[in-house]
Amino acid sequence: MKVEMRYGTGILPIEIPDKNVAKVLEISESSPLSDEARAVREAIAHPIASQPLAEIGKGRASACIVISDITRPVPNKVILPPMLEVLEQTGIPREKITILIATGIHRPNDAEELETMVGSDIMKTYRIVNHFSQKPETHAYLGKTQNGTPVHIDKTYLEADLKITTGLIEPHLMAGYSGGRKAICPGIASVETMKVMHGPELMEHPKSAVGILEGNPFHIEATEIALMAGADFNLNVAIDKQRRITGVFAGDLVESHRVGAAFVEEHAKVTVPVAADAVVVSSAGYPLDTTFYQAIKGLLTAVEIVKQGGSILLVAACSEGIGSKPFTDLIFKTDDLTAFVQRLYNPANFVIDQWQLEELAKVARKADIYFYTDGIPYHQRAKLFVHPLKSAQEGIEELLTRYGEDVQIAVIPEGPYVLAQLAGN
Repeated sequence: MKVEMRYGTGILPIEIPDKNVAKVLEISESSPLSDEARAVREAIAHPIASQPLAEIGKGRASACIVISDITRPVPNKVILPPMLEVLEQTGIPREKITILIATGIHRPNDAEELETMVGSDIMKTYRIVNHFSQKPETHAYLGKTQNGTPVHIDKTYLEADLKITTGLIEPHLMAGYSGGRKAICPGIASVETMKVMHGPELMEHPKSAVGILEGNPFHIEATEIALMAGADFNLNVAIDKQRRITGVFAGDLVESHRVGAAFVEEHAKVTVPVAADAVVVSSAGYPLDTTFYQAIKGLLTAVEIVKQGGSILLVAACSEGIGSKPFTDLIFKTDDLTAFVQRLYNPANFVIDQWQLEELAKVARKADIYFYTDGIPYHQRAKLFVHPLKSAQEGIEELLTRYGEDVQIAVIPEGPYVLAQLAGN
């Protein structure tokens, strides 16, 4: 069987003997919206547990719309124009509307990326700024959560008279599902806040996992932080494999996200009856596989359905290499993942982007990792706690040799967009 894995902006074909394919896990087909812009207009006019945006915007002097950064394929060119039109119709001057990029602790997005994200018209017409998590002077302190997390949020957002959050809802490795409160935390939170949110007490909790909201401490904490910052209106979307919009969920921050997450779960959840010997997975192609840092999310999808002591074969283009300098330096100087996780419990050892190496450690505790990319030099891949491959097909041959002719291999071509689970879990 030839399986087509999402890889960069294209497809990477891999051949697996038919008898060895346990299952190909893909999101269920859902009809894309026939008129996406109309669906957005209807959603903001008839929101979930909220007044229409036009009513909320009356009498407001300024507005801030938070959007995801370049690492998320959010259709901003579709969702922004209807909202911007409504805001101006309510009387908010165009020069008083700011679009804030929720970079979290990622790097800022450059001009070329911004044009790709929002289009040249919006880029030329509206003020667009990046969030900088490591600039304390750009944040305001709001106090602590019930669990003691210090809350520092971007002043650009807090000082706006009308606060709007947007994003994409998809399965998320620690928050259960992306979207909603994540636009604020981690989207526009300070690194001081994220030292706790990405610390081991939350990260190592068994319910800080993909597809889980109920009892998920990361979700609970992020929601409390988002409500402390305030959000007057939220708009999230769901998309299909072709990145077409399949659902628009607007209104109250908590309720609209809850409805959207339930919709995504219905279409993204795919089960297997028993754990597989091995799983072949992508990181859903561009933009999620631009770095190894981001591509680890594909591994977290696969780890849910692989046997203890099994193997995962990850394919990711990694066109921008390993990741940020702090992450790259950290992974190169780490020799023992177990010792690395133990050191995390001392806050003095905090390093930007450490949480993704912690997630890699979770996978490595359960399965061996094989990795193919053409974006990272072969000699560097051996430092990534993986078995480096010169081709994806080489990985299949190694799995057949290791487990024998009856090996059962599950395949997840779309990586993180699939909620892969064992039946009964």
